[in-house]
Amino acid sequence: MSNQSVEKLGATITRLTFGLVLLAHGLLKVLVFTVPGTVGFFGSLGLPPSIAYLTIFGEIVGGSAIILGLYTRLAAILSLPIMLGALWVHSGNGWLFSNEGGGWEFTLVLVALAVAVAFQGNGAFAIRKFPILDNFVPRPLRS
Repeated sequence: MSNQSVEKLGATITRLTFGLVLLAHGLLKVLVFTVPGTVGFFGSLGLPPSIAYLTIFGEIVGGSAIILGLYTRLAAILSLPIMLGALWVHSGNGWLFSNEGGGWEFTLVLVALAVAVAFQGNGAFAIRKFPILDNFVPRPLRS
C-alpha cells in the first residue's frame, strides 16, 4: 500500500468517525430528547429556539454529507459553530464527559475532528469532491 493510499484511508476513517458522531447527536436530539425538548434545553441556556433547529439540521444534514463524502470540507467547516457551541455548553462541567452535565473533553475532540476533516478532505470512498473549496482550505505542508 502506498503512502498516499494510507493517507487517504486515514482521512476516510477520520471523516466517517466525525460524520457518524455528528449524525448520531442530531438523531439523538430528534428521537430521544425530541425537538421540543431540545428547543426547551437551548432556551434554558438563553439561546433562541432557531439555534436548536439549526443545530439539529446541521448535525443531521452535515453528518450525512460528511459520511457520504459530499461537500466534506464545507460540511466540516460549517459544523464548527455547532461544535464550538457544544464546547461552550460543556465548558463549566469539568474535563471528563462522565462528570454531571458532561465535561468538555469529548466536545474538544469533536472540534479537533472537524478541523482535521476540513484539512484532510474526503479521503477514499467519497461521492463528490468540492474542488473550489479545496483551493481555499490550507493543507498541512508535506516534505
